Amino acid sequence: MADFKGFMKYPREVAVRRPADERVDDWDEVYPGTPGEAVLPLITTQAARCMDCGVPFCHNGCPLGNLIPEWNDLIWRGEWQVALDRLHATNNFPEFTGRLCPAPCETACVEGIHRDPVTIKNVEVAIVDKGWDDLRVTPQMPNWHTLKTVAVVGSGPSGLAVAQQLTRAGHSVVVYERADAPGGLLRYGIPNFKLEKSVVDRRLKQMRLEGTTFKTGVTIGEDITGEQLLERFDAIVLAIGSTTPRELPIPGRELRGVHQAMEFLPQATKALSGEVPDQIMATGKDVVVIGGGDTSNDCLGTALRQGARSVLQLEIMPHPPTTRPDSQPWPTYPMIYRISSANEEGGERLYSASSSEFLGDDQGNVRAVRLSEVRREANGRFAPVPGTEREIDAQLVLLAMGFVGPEKSGLVSELDLELDRRGNIVRDEDFQTTVPGVFACGDAGRGQSLVVWAIAEGRSCAHGVDAFLNGHPSPLPRPIGPQVRQLML
Repeated sequence: MADFKGFMKYPREVAVRRPADERVDDWDEVYPGTPGEAVLPLITTQAARCMDCGVPFCHNGCPLGNLIPEWNDLIWRGEWQVALDRLHATNNFPEFTGRLCPAPCETACVEGIHRDPVTIKNVEVAIVDKGWDDLRVTPQMPNWHTLKTVAVVGSGPSGLAVAQQLTRAGHSVVVYERADAPGGLLRYGIPNFKLEKSVVDRRLKQMRLEGTTFKTGVTIGEDITGEQLLERFDAIVLAIGSTTPRELPIPGRELRGVHQAMEFLPQATKALSGEVPDQIMATGKDVVVIGGGDTSNDCLGTALRQGARSVLQLEIMPHPPTTRPDSQPWPTYPMIYRISSANEEGGERLYSASSSEFLGDDQGNVRAVRLSEVRREANGRFAPVPGTEREIDAQLVLLAMGFVGPEKSGLVSELDLELDRRGNIVRDEDFQTTVPGVFACGDAGRGQSLVVWAIAEGRSCAHGVDAFLNGHPSPLPRPIGPQVRQLML
């Protein structure tokens, strides 16, 4: 503990974003420079606020088990290289989590019981961004090659994590991605203003230099069958995500202009590097986004940058409290009112509201959404409040209500993988599916979750694959088991 009074001497400070009216005119990250550069002037005193607790609950809040008090002490002392090494000891991609993770570690910070918690996420991204800027993030080549081969299907954060761990363990890894470039949702599901793609590309370059092979534009189950993969590789890892969107089966769903969020967002990202035929655009339209999570906020920020006339987010849940409710005590992650960068830029949010019908014009285009206020009944269901029904103008409706599991057609059905009652792939304690030699990690087995859980799953799955290939316990880390969930009450 470098400064034992730091938590009393220094208030919590976070990086200041660029002005909202400036950033809606471009697609750059919302911070000046990089997020890490934006917090550099603050980072030494913010690291000094860490109390170096006897029992650091931030370790429990983070599924990766990040060594948070260690980084903070090292940054206070100016030992940036050692801090970078300690950061990478538990996290393959801290530049992703430092930008995208909602930081459950901070809500588990002991200081947060009575004061504002340590800005753990800001310290994390400052360490890794400075490491990249100083050319200190380099390839880690394996010491030997095992002559074992692994196919990883999917290149989102869990697929990249398992691939990097297994490559560094000496196995020959090929990552298959059906899109035209690797990265999964990191590339095409998350807008540039939250994660510029150069941040993804530099990590992919490191992985290629380490020996990982990427094959894009390949759909497993169509271009290559599951049986062919089993014949060619010693092990297969399915990191195919939870990409089946939740539907809203109400009248008018078939109208033109009603789209899933993941139809809209990837097109917006692809359009930054080239023309997208028949692109879904929000320009000059009244946009309604149904859903209140991160994907909804991504739609909001994207629609504003495209020049939407108005954007309204509809959330069926009531307005969350501004402070931690008694039912969600420390160190759990509380469901409180939060303002994202996109919310700062414009749009409105309407809570306790449910859509009952999409209304169309004479040409079959959506023109409005019929909705009403709702209240939760004793059985937990939401019921409309009489007399509150109304219409909201909308020429574009985006469904951002989450996902219900991996796609069942193609590889999952071809390999006849067992699914649980929620439609996710069943795994044993080593992340192996019901088909020997086939493993699954990330949202495909866990269900829709956070980027930090995806990376933790990828690292843990690599432990199971490595043990399977070598026939003895693996030295690779295993931060979580397949059944471990975020701490909740």
